Amino acid sequence: MSMRNRILFFVVAWAIVLLPFLFWHSTWFGRQLTDGELDQFIHDQQKPRHIQHALVQLGERIQRHDASAQRWYPDAVRLASSPVEEIRNTDAWIMGQDNTRPEFHQALLSMLSDASPMVRYNAALSLVRFGDASGRPQLLEMLKPVKVSAPQPGRVTDLAKIGEAIRQGGTIAKLDLSGNSLEVRSPIAGRVQSFSVLRDAQVQAGTDLATMDPAPEQVWEALRALYLVGQKDDLPAIAPYEKSQPNMPDRVRDQAVQTEKAILGRK
Repeated sequence: MSMRNRILFFVVAWAIVLLPFLFWHSTWFGRQLTDGELDQFIHDQQKPRHIQHALVQLGERIQRHDASAQRWYPDAVRLASSPVEEIRNTDAWIMGQDNTRPEFHQALLSMLSDASPMVRYNAALSLVRFGDASGRPQLLEMLKPVKVSAPQPGRVTDLAKIGEAIRQGGTIAKLDLSGNSLEVRSPIAGRVQSFSVLRDAQVQAGTDLATMDPAPEQVWEALRALYLVGQKDDLPAIAPYEKSQPNMPDRVRDQAVQTEKAILGRK
């Protein structure tokens, strides 16, 4: 093997090892950040994933009762109005980790009216940690199917399958917009319950395309929160989950039963 080929072979072999590491290093939120890195990441407006990484690390510091975390509390409040949904979603969860901070409490209350369902849900769950039941309507919303509508007028070219599990942000349908393809994404994680349209149908903006059933984890978290703040008016929304349902684990049914008992036991 010539020297040139040896060098090329070495470079390729090194890249095979190095590139996955660099990808992991830059995308894995579990990687511990130094104070300097956290400060840099949380202000990196060009890379939303850096901000998410910083928020996750901030949340871990809060859980460890690390006093240094308070240094970035003003940033957590600021990011509650970030234009990036994923950042607001993570931020709503993070602020629930310290239920002693009135500025977090106030920011979470404002997030109950966020345009994103997931942000509203995380804000409602975090408020329960403050002993605040203001997010009860959002907790009940978490138990209900969600309708997915067409964001623009176009022709339906593809649909997911009935019963298919779709992650949050996953494609549920595709539209043709005068030759351009648009992917319609699910606002929540769950399963496709039904479609309101067929392939090749012409739809207008706002037309209902599909109905999504919530994922078990979402239902379980809502039931746990309602165990603490639910009222008797909430029982009809809880009752369906007390029965065995396809794709719902037993722990969801058990939690529904316990939640109803807790609500009925309140004076």
